[in-house]
Amino acid sequence: MATREMYELSGAGFEKSCDLMKSLPPDLFAELCQQSIRNLQCENCGVDQTLLSQRFQAAGVDTNVDEVRNVLNAVDYLFSTAAKHKLSTDALLNTVASHYKLPKQTLQVIRHVWNEEGKKLSDIKCSRDLLPAAKLLDFQWKIGMAVSSDSCKSLNHPYVTVELKVAEHSGQVQHKVFEMTIPEFRNFSKQFKEMSAALENV
Repeated sequence: MATREMYELSGAGFEKSCDLMKSLPPDLFAELCQQSIRNLQCENCGVDQTLLSQRFQAAGVDTNVDEVRNVLNAVDYLFSTAAKHKLSTDALLNTVASHYKLPKQTLQVIRHVWNEEGKKLSDIKCSRDLLPAAKLLDFQWKIGMAVSSDSCKSLNHPYVTVELKVAEHSGQVQHKVFEMTIPEFRNFSKQFKEMSAALENV
């Protein structure tokens, strides 16, 4: 049941997110909800929580980037769970109102956003859980030669360093670096070619 899943969000962390939701002016909360919806529909590559935090602070809301990220995650979860279970607007509002004690103006924003976007979000076919995956922004690789190592027994062997630049759904950009042996990289390359061939047939 969606009600039970949403209830599992309760706890100190989520209660703090609800406290921040209560302090947001309706227009800023509506902006956050709209960004969440666009993100869940994969229409953007993440939400800039730093910019949102600055906007909230300019409006007199005492917050920081981490708190904004937590609120965004909470809103993402509410909408994604509602979409996954194809909740009506009334069912969503009853669940939220009964568990989270949000003020009327906050509930009105949720009602408006879900009336406008809920059906479209619920109809997305790739809605396994509707929490968006990270987006690959850049892919770099280079070949190197191991000349010294505390753990590697076989030096003077070539290796490939891969660096990925990834935008998470929260808006954070992460750099992920890993190394592969030449056989591992060949297998990696082969899998990419197989994916490319499969996509051409779609």
